[in-house]
Amino acid sequence: MSFITNNLLSLSGWTAAFLIFLFPALESSVFLGFVFPGETAVIIGGVLAYEHRISLALAISAAIVGAILGDTVGYFVGRVYGRRILGSKLGRRFLKPDHVSLAESFISRRGGFGVFLGRFAAALRAFVPGLAGMGGMHYPTFLIFNVLGGVSWAVGFTLAGYLAGASFKKVQSYSSVAGYILMAIIILGIILLIVRRKRKERQEALSSGPSDAGDSSSDSDN
Repeated sequence: MSFITNNLLSLSGWTAAFLIFLFPALESSVFLGFVFPGETAVIIGGVLAYEHRISLALAISAAIVGAILGDTVGYFVGRVYGRRILGSKLGRRFLKPDHVSLAESFISRRGGFGVFLGRFAAALRAFVPGLAGMGGMHYPTFLIFNVLGGVSWAVGFTLAGYLAGASFKKVQSYSSVAGYILMAIIILGIILLIVRRKRKERQEALSSGPSDAGDSSSDSDN
C-alpha cells in the first residue's frame, strides 16, 4: 500500500488523473477491491490538487467517472459471470465467504439504497455491484443509486484529501475506521432483522397451532 501511495504522490497532470480514474474503476469492476485501493487513490487525488499538480475539478471528475464506470462494469460482470467467479479457485482464495454473504444479504434487503450505502462501507464496496447484478436488480434502479453513491463518495473523499493537504494520512486512517464502523452497523442491522423475522415466524406458528388442532378435531368428529 505504501508503495502505491508514494508513487501516486509523485505524479501530476493527466497521468495522475488517469490513475485516480483507474483505481476506483478496477476496485469494484471485477471484485478486485483487495488489490486496487480506490479510496486511497481518490484521497491522494485531493492531495495532488492541494499541491497544484492537478486541478481539483479534474481530480473529482476522474474519481466520479471511475467509481460509476467501475460499478457499472461490476454489475454486468456479476450478472453474467458472478457465480463462476465466486466458485473459481481464485475467487475462493481471495473473496471471503462471510463478506460475500453479508453483501448478498445487504443487497437483498436494502435494494438500491444498499448500492448507495455499500459504496461507503469497507469490504463491501468491491462486492456490492457484482452481487446486485447476480441478484437480478433492475439496471435503471442500480444506475440511479450507483450515480448518487459514486458522486457523493468521489466528491467527499477528494475534498477530504484536498482539505487535509499534507496530513492526508490521518484522513486515510479515519476513512478506513469509518468504513469498518459502517460495515459493523450494517452487520448488526442485518442480524436484528433476521432475529425479528425469526421471532415473527415463531409467533405466527404458535398462534396458528391451536386453530389447526381445532380444525383437525372438527374433521375427526364429522
